[in-house]
Amino acid sequence: MTDMIAKSAMDRRVAEIITPVLEDMGFELVRIRLMSGKTSTLQVMAERPDGGIEVDECAEISTAISAILDVEDPILDAYTLEVSSPGIDRPLTRLKDFETFEGYDVKLETHDMIDGRKRWRGILAGVEGSEVLFNIDEGGETQTIGLQFDWLSDAKLILTDDLIRDMLRARKAQDVDESKFDEIQADDAAAQEE
Repeated sequence: MTDMIAKSAMDRRVAEIITPVLEDMGFELVRIRLMSGKTSTLQVMAERPDGGIEVDECAEISTAISAILDVEDPILDAYTLEVSSPGIDRPLTRLKDFETFEGYDVKLETHDMIDGRKRWRGILAGVEGSEVLFNIDEGGETQTIGLQFDWLSDAKLILTDDLIRDMLRARKAQDVDESKFDEIQADDAAAQEE
C-alpha cells in the first residue's frame, strides 16, 4: 500500500482493516485520512475498479466499514466517518491512476527535492514501468519528466474545462445502459403487435 493512499501509521492500520471489506463489496480504496479537529474525521475515498461510485453505494460502504471498525476499534477517540467518491479533481494515489488520466493536467509533489524542486505541474504522459511521466513547459519547450512513483508524496488532477467535460461525458455514457434500452424497445414492439 502506497503512502499516497494511507499516509500515517493509523491510516495504514485502518486501511488494512477496511480494504478486505471494500474489495468484497466490489470497490477499491483510493485514499484514507484520519483528520484531527474538535472531533476527528475519518475520510474514506473509494470507487469501483473501473471508476465511479454512487451516493447509495457510499452509504452501504459506510455501514459495512462502521461495523468492522466498531469490532476492531483501532481509533481510540470519537470520530466521524465520511465516505465519498474521489471527485473530479481527484487525488491520484495508485500507479494505474496515472495511466487512466493520461493527457490531463496534474499537480505532483515529491518527498525530496529533485532538480531543486518538490512541486511539479504538467500534463500526464502515462506510466513507464514504475515511473510516472508528465510533460512540462520549460521556456517555451515541452519536456517529458519521469519521476519514480515511490518518490511522490502527493498528486492530484487540476480542475480544467476539459476534465469536467470529459468526466460529465463519461458519466452520461455510464447512465445509458443499452441492454436495458433494447429490452424496452423489444417489449414496446411486442405490445404494439398484440
